[in-house]
Amino acid sequence: MIRIAYLVTSAREMTLADGTAHPTGYFAEEALKPYERFTDAGFDVTVITPDGNPPYADPYGLSWFFHYPDEDKDYLASVVRTFARDVDDIRLTLHQNTELGLAAARRVATLLQQQGRTAAEAHRVVSAAARTAWRQDRQFADVLAEDGSLGLTREQIQAEVDAQRADSERLADERHRKLLQIPGFQDPVALSSLSDAQLGEFDAVFAPGGHGPMVDLADNPDVGRLLTALQARRAPIAALCHGPAILLSAPERADGLWLFDGYRMTSFTDEEEDQTEAGRLGMAWLLDVALKNAGAVFDDGPSAWISHVVVDRNLITGQNPGSTEAAADAVIKKLAAPASQAA
Repeated sequence: MIRIAYLVTSAREMTLADGTAHPTGYFAEEALKPYERFTDAGFDVTVITPDGNPPYADPYGLSWFFHYPDEDKDYLASVVRTFARDVDDIRLTLHQNTELGLAAARRVATLLQQQGRTAAEAHRVVSAAARTAWRQDRQFADVLAEDGSLGLTREQIQAEVDAQRADSERLADERHRKLLQIPGFQDPVALSSLSDAQLGEFDAVFAPGGHGPMVDLADNPDVGRLLTALQARRAPIAALCHGPAILLSAPERADGLWLFDGYRMTSFTDEEEDQTEAGRLGMAWLLDVALKNAGAVFDDGPSAWISHVVVDRNLITGQNPGSTEAAADAVIKKLAAPASQAA
């Protein structure tokens, strides 16, 4: 059976640039979805933290806007694509994505269909309203309510916006509960307790994000031992969002260069960080800068917050929370590939 070292931070606080402590941990969606995908694929997943302490869900990562139901998230993506013909022409910020009510687009379209419009017509209406809301930084519901021809009141539209948020809040709570029910998240293996021989028994490592990995996985000799053992066999090394901080624990090669020097990779970017709670308060250091300085060939997506996964040899990295499923699927594909293709 394929064995995956599921390397999760156990940090609960991070130090900001001004020296103050700020809550941190792992991001719930990034931890749960890959875990479920790997176990569904029949892999043996061992949850590991640096010290054996139970991992802690970052409160910020439990915010409702990181947990849109899939059908809302997918529909919103289809709406945004209508006014983002060239992705370089659009920057949908976290503020716009979370505070304008755009995620209710699918539900408003359903209302329009109930009034007799076709699915295509409803999509065109909500897409036009979303584009106006994005351009003018206005509430989606306000823009729609201005069009009296739609036959929808401001109260009807707002009810759908509120319902979408309530469902996202419930989903965040549900994901957190599921994580707390996984035995490994209650009693993880301590990385520090594993011998080099035991580390060599794993077929891959996966590190979910949250700011926590920047605290206890970025300069950790035990993480370095795990990476060395896997890299020697060109086994998959995968990390998501802030998870690529684990790569900073890698030692130098015999030629004096970083173990991953010259590898293409991605991570949470400066642009995205500037929009997060911790980023606005001031981070002590930035992950993408650190990876570049170490020797990475940094490959970020064409726009912030979109799914972007980079595979270079045995290294798999995902840029942000939106890359969660794609990153996990890339790991599964790599592990399922013939040995001749795995290197």
